[in-house]
Amino acid sequence: MKFAHLADCHIGSWRDPKLKDTSTKAFSKAVDKCIKEKVDFMLIAGDLFNTSFPRLDNLKTVVTKFKQLKDLNIPVYIVPGSHDYSPSGKTILDVLEEAGLFINVFKGSAENGKLKLNFTLDKKTGTKITGILGKRGALEKKYYEKLILDNLENEKGYKIFLFHSGIDELKPKEMENIISQPLSLLPKGFDYYAGGHVHIVEDKQIEDYGRIVYPGPLFPNSFAELEKLERGGFYIVEDDKIRWEPIQIYNTLKIPVDCNHKTPEKIKDEILDQIKDKELNNTVVLIRLQGVLESGKPSDIDFREIFTRIYEKSAYFVMKSSHAVKTKEFEEIKTDARNVEDIESFLIKEHLGQIKLENLTLEKEEELVRNLMKTLSTERQEGETVPDFEKRAREEASRILELDL
Repeated sequence: MKFAHLADCHIGSWRDPKLKDTSTKAFSKAVDKCIKEKVDFMLIAGDLFNTSFPRLDNLKTVVTKFKQLKDLNIPVYIVPGSHDYSPSGKTILDVLEEAGLFINVFKGSAENGKLKLNFTLDKKTGTKITGILGKRGALEKKYYEKLILDNLENEKGYKIFLFHSGIDELKPKEMENIISQPLSLLPKGFDYYAGGHVHIVEDKQIEDYGRIVYPGPLFPNSFAELEKLERGGFYIVEDDKIRWEPIQIYNTLKIPVDCNHKTPEKIKDEILDQIKDKELNNTVVLIRLQGVLESGKPSDIDFREIFTRIYEKSAYFVMKSSHAVKTKEFEEIKTDARNVEDIESFLIKEHLGQIKLENLTLEKEEELVRNLMKTLSTERQEGETVPDFEKRAREEASRILELDL
């Protein structure tokens, strides 16, 4: 028996025009690899798409690849992830399943207030597959808490459990603030637990459970993930032997810059010095800056020249992270806050009064900042076009700032 385990494809995740099709390319390469490897079936542990209603060009590519798999009699088994559903519970996945392109294995029934899951049988291999979807804010935990375990744990044969949740015992330190659940909520005795959601590459054999595996994203979904992972991939499992298959779309060059006690000009020279002997064809360049400048401010760093010089060396794309660069005028802020709301409140109060506005009290300034933050964090409503969404956000911000636009 041979199968593939993918997760967190996040098709459509990158907004920048240069990277917007990268996740789709990664998915296509993964499917091509699975076909070449002649896998018996494919698992997708949530977040196939980055949104419940993806762009039509991305959708067309994905449907084409699923059709290839179907024509070759390679079934796909899936559980939806936290990004696959809209707030109203709608998803394009329902349409694709209805078209016979894959099978959602989160199937069951309610019995006396409890959840009884059913197995989906892979006819070719006899593998029995079931699982639970993922929801935003880890709200899928209620399904686990109501789960009937006896029928799952007593079932004979080779069993796979698909899930889209973080597990407390497997969560790395840098993800300690991500909502997860204890391992004890999973049913015991499965041969393979196909996980998704936390974007880590992990393969653990755990007593009483079995092999619990996270393949990571097919392509990193952020600057930080590109730094850490550099590329995406998935697992192929053959006769209980597992190997991680990398998906290489672009090369990655990381340029860390320590800005402490340096001028903007010195920082520019250091960055250019790091690339002077490098070929950057098909390379995504990541520049991360941090520290306290000796003089000037972050905007004084000549990123225009830096980017120009890097692109002259045929780099595919350049990104920078400079939010950790500080000037001597602003002292470092430290806080023991344990949640986002506390941190936001602390930062707002710490900076009140630094920008002088006529007839604006500190209380009024704090209210204004909070209202602006709330407005700027609003999400596009279902069915709302991008221009309408932007217009609504501008009008609301103008109202708060009492501007006549």
